[in-house]
Amino acid sequence: TDHLFLFGSGSSRLGGAVFVNMPPHFGNKPYFSFKQFLSQRFDLPVYKFPVDAGFTCPNRDGRVSYGGCSYCYNPGFSPAASIRDGDSTPMSINEQIQGRIQKAKKNKRKGKFLVYFQPYTNTYETPERLKSLYDDALQNKDVVGLCLGTRPDCVDNDILSLIEGYAKDWHVWLEYGLQSIHDHTLKRINRGHTFAQFEDAIDRTRGRGIFICVHIILGLPGETMDDMIGTIKTLSRMGIHGIKIHHLHVMRNTPLADEFYQGRVKVFTIEEYIPLLCDLLEYLSPEITVQRLFGEVLDDSLLIAPCWKKPKVEMLAAIEAEFLRRKSFQGNRKG
Repeated sequence: TDHLFLFGSGSSRLGGAVFVNMPPHFGNKPYFSFKQFLSQRFDLPVYKFPVDAGFTCPNRDGRVSYGGCSYCYNPGFSPAASIRDGDSTPMSINEQIQGRIQKAKKNKRKGKFLVYFQPYTNTYETPERLKSLYDDALQNKDVVGLCLGTRPDCVDNDILSLIEGYAKDWHVWLEYGLQSIHDHTLKRINRGHTFAQFEDAIDRTRGRGIFICVHIILGLPGETMDDMIGTIKTLSRMGIHGIKIHHLHVMRNTPLADEFYQGRVKVFTIEEYIPLLCDLLEYLSPEITVQRLFGEVLDDSLLIAPCWKKPKVEMLAAIEAEFLRRKSFQGNRKG
């Protein structure tokens, strides 16, 4: 897999089904896909690919805590993390971008590119160092913007002002890892920040021309359906632009794996997850683009559970089929 993600023109038609009162900006899907979002802003398809800038995380290096979040083992989720060599130094940003773009063109993909700074916390440096890295990523004429994965406790106002400057000329996303609005859950998974810190970061990011995406995880230990609905409803009111929804994975080399083997953590079956996801999307504001509908593990040898073994295209088809079955769509349920 080349891990280039296409977000451009074109979409499936759900068998020609028509949903009454479905927002027209959804196109032909029962949710506001990122592909659809970008097709309304760019004339060419846009590909998003990850790069590794060599960042760490304050929840690992001791500034906040050690060991990271209980579920986190980055090489299992980020294709860019595997670029690092034996001394944990990644290739240069420019080298990574050139390699990705050359591969895309070799595969006859025509379009532009978003560079996704993905592994760990990609604003966890001085503004001067960040500017050097971001400038490097934007040198290529085929790059149209940046996506910056980070934590809400790693964006002071100087960093936000730096990113705001890029947003004047480029398509820029700041992707905040939140996972849940509930402090009892954040503490349970050793997240290392509070919901109040997230609210503060969102308040300071809004109004700067930066698109805001929020990552959440469904099925976190101890969370109920009401907890997850509360997260979706709250985010719908916060003026964010995008969301990435993951389901809980149990990975090797994580504290969560120990909890799982002790019987303290349960994971969704695929039969449980798809209707639950659709339930939650019905509460999500139709103005928020959905960048991800479920998590993916890149190396099966690192995954303990759940092992669905269903290809991505079949997962997406099953989600659309569930919406079709219930004659519903994102944002259809108010409240």
